[in-house]
Amino acid sequence: MNDLKRDMMRIQELIGNAFRQTGSLVALTDGGQMNPNKLQKTLEQTMEQFEAATLELRKLCERYAPGSGGFAKKPILPSMDVTGSVEAFGYGWLHITINTLLPHCRYQSPNWLSDTIRRLLDSYEACGKELPFFERAMLIIDEHTAMEGRHIFDQDNKGWKAVSNAIKGRLIPDDDQHTLAVALLSTAVQSQECCHITVLPLSDAHDFFSAHSSDYAPGNFCFGGWC
Repeated sequence: MNDLKRDMMRIQELIGNAFRQTGSLVALTDGGQMNPNKLQKTLEQTMEQFEAATLELRKLCERYAPGSGGFAKKPILPSMDVTGSVEAFGYGWLHITINTLLPHCRYQSPNWLSDTIRRLLDSYEACGKELPFFERAMLIIDEHTAMEGRHIFDQDNKGWKAVSNAIKGRLIPDDDQHTLAVALLSTAVQSQECCHITVLPLSDAHDFFSAHSSDYAPGNFCFGGWC
């Protein structure tokens, strides 16, 4: 079986799994009174199926997009690896890791990415931790990617606006140009591809870029597990 046929069958499997999960929701409406906890759990399981399908479908779309690597050259990460985390640095910066690259979006912001970031922030707060709030902030998105694993290189074709949409009203009052400065960076890696997203006070931008500059050895630029 060739790669294209196998991947198309994988799409069919993903959609089928998500659709079958909706059958559990329909079943809950039969027999009268609905258990609220069971409904909530089933809704979350359904959401997980559709979100996993969406994330893997996006990676398959990018794999078969034409570019410098041609078609079908990008390896597909297992869907279980598509996740993220949030951590605070000691000097008031917030660091978000998304274990996938920015999606290729030319016409609209990807809602799934905004939703993923919002849910990560929700989970962070649910652990009793407080999110910072910046009157003026710098948003830095650093894609860690191997050249052979990326076919979309134009920054204006990437769905980075989903990130600013997700933090608007949550970490910053607005995402206008007087409130939020944005920097899109790229770091070549051989390990797992991901996005490192840092939100910090605009007044600290110099400190970030000083640490990120070539004057510092890569091993010296470590925040949490990010180097």
